[in-house]
Amino acid sequence: MKDPVTTVTGITYDRESIEQWLITPSGDGAADSAAVCPVTKQPLTRGLDLTPNHMLRRLIQAWCIANANNGVDRIPTPKAQLQRSVILKLIRDVKNNNHTSRLKSLMKMEELINEDEKNKKSMAEAGVAKAMILFILKCFNEGKITTGLEEALRILQLTWLPTNENKKIVEDNLDFVDSIMWVLQSDMKTTAKTVAIGILKNVAEIATGTLVERLNFDFFKQMVKLLHEKFAVKSVLHILIQTCPPGRNRMKIVEAGAVFELIEIELSNPEKRITDLVFNLLAHLCSCADGRQQLLKHAGGIAVAAKRLLRNSPATDDRALCIMESIARFSATREVVEEMLRVSAVTKLCMVLQADCADYLKKKAREILRLHTNAWSNSPCIQVYLLTRYTR
Repeated sequence: MKDPVTTVTGITYDRESIEQWLITPSGDGAADSAAVCPVTKQPLTRGLDLTPNHMLRRLIQAWCIANANNGVDRIPTPKAQLQRSVILKLIRDVKNNNHTSRLKSLMKMEELINEDEKNKKSMAEAGVAKAMILFILKCFNEGKITTGLEEALRILQLTWLPTNENKKIVEDNLDFVDSIMWVLQSDMKTTAKTVAIGILKNVAEIATGTLVERLNFDFFKQMVKLLHEKFAVKSVLHILIQTCPPGRNRMKIVEAGAVFELIEIELSNPEKRITDLVFNLLAHLCSCADGRQQLLKHAGGIAVAAKRLLRNSPATDDRALCIMESIARFSATREVVEEMLRVSAVTKLCMVLQADCADYLKKKAREILRLHTNAWSNSPCIQVYLLTRYTR
């Protein structure tokens, strides 16, 4: 044992071992609210306070010292666990109108969180995230970038857990979304805005359909503006993907100019994960007529989709084929069909048929090629890439 603790059943265990036991689901796979004591089989509450056994720890340390000549290292005295009462006092101080006291409490919270992972967990369980949400809302309602707001944003991001209580506060709370947008449009530091985007991403992941449908055009305009500024691109893409499923939101995103910005991001050769997200969002937007129109207006729209095919990941391949199918099926004017040939989109579709990729991707490529067989049948690329495998 390194850190002996005693449970309510009177049995002493090593802290790390018993904590691991308590978070392990029961044998039937259900993560119950109660576990059992391994020795007595009596119920133990998950997340209970474990009492340090100071006497046994001193005996263990004394034994280590006595056996130091045999290569036994002395076990250091573990830090005392952060008490819930201390956390609750810090939360009360945050609600205080005294700016100095509030800032001191917020800074102490942040210090404790960064000091130890267990502290972070204890503070998350004590409701620190909820307190930070309420504080941010208070600042927003008062319209003041007040003392401690930046610290509150960081603490919220560090202690955020998608618990039922936290979900209940933000999943349908348009005011909280507006408060984060207020931070993004303020003159706060770039670091604070980066944290705010991370919080907004967390909210988007659990937001109800009602909240998503209530997002206005200004919200999407601000998100597209961040894309244009190359600010927290990955998080912004996550937010837009989470909020675009309702048809009206897709129209708002397109109207805000997202399609152009997405193509421009791709032309800058971003990392693979960003390309996956860009094509995921583009495929959603190209499912509507205005989205396809905007993609075709950009000189590099079809070319970008063709270029990324077979070069990034199976997810990008799937989304790129969805984009091409939408274009070829619903927006295929003579000029568009000729452009697909000119920018090697048809060539890439033929390559998919021979590539070592999933059958469903090949089926999709074959269906796109069949849509305009008459226009593409005499193309040299068809002969080069298909005759190597299929006899005439």
